[in-house]
Amino acid sequence: MSEKVLTIAVPKGRTLKPLARVLEAAGFPTAELLSDSRALVREAPAATADAPPLRFLLLKPDDVPTYVEYGAADLGVVGRDVLDERSSDVYTPLDLGFGRCRLAVARRVDVAVTTDRPRVATKYPRTALRHFEAKGQDVDIIELSGSVELAAVTHLADYIVDVVETGTTLAENGLTVVETVSEVSTMLIVNRAVYKLRAAVVSDLIVRLERAALV
Repeated sequence: MSEKVLTIAVPKGRTLKPLARVLEAAGFPTAELLSDSRALVREAPAATADAPPLRFLLLKPDDVPTYVEYGAADLGVVGRDVLDERSSDVYTPLDLGFGRCRLAVARRVDVAVTTDRPRVATKYPRTALRHFEAKGQDVDIIELSGSVELAAVTHLADYIVDVVETGTTLAENGLTVVETVSEVSTMLIVNRAVYKLRAAVVSDLIVRLERAALV
């Protein structure tokens, strides 16, 4: 008899396709995950007779750690940037190996920052503050939810802290990277209680995903 369902919180959007590739390589069905549907809960059958069926919860990336920490989901898939910002109390047993980029500090190319207390615009206020405090730099954090580059372009902020992939968007807006805050990739996270109470089935899933991520 198969195990009871494992619930996995996943971020909506572009993470789904690379996640599906890893799941498929690990032997898990992904048709429901990738289906053209507005359903926020997707059910997938068990991969084998002794494996659990999977339930996927499609969430905003920022909400994934919360669902896992409080037990609404057993596991989750989330970027390290979100995980560091939220500081959620979860296990992080596996780097899934996709979605690699970096969290970086950037500023305008044509304007030098001369103030002793610069303004920093970001979607990651806690992470940004920790970064500058570690350097002994006093800053004023301006929290934004989108178009962070515009804050530097319009002189709202002296610096921005944001995720950088190719750097093309920064360059097109006259910005340049000053330093890297952290390297970012996609992590598998697990609820602490589930990690203990369902150790065998969770460990099996982790091993399968780890092998698939190396392919």
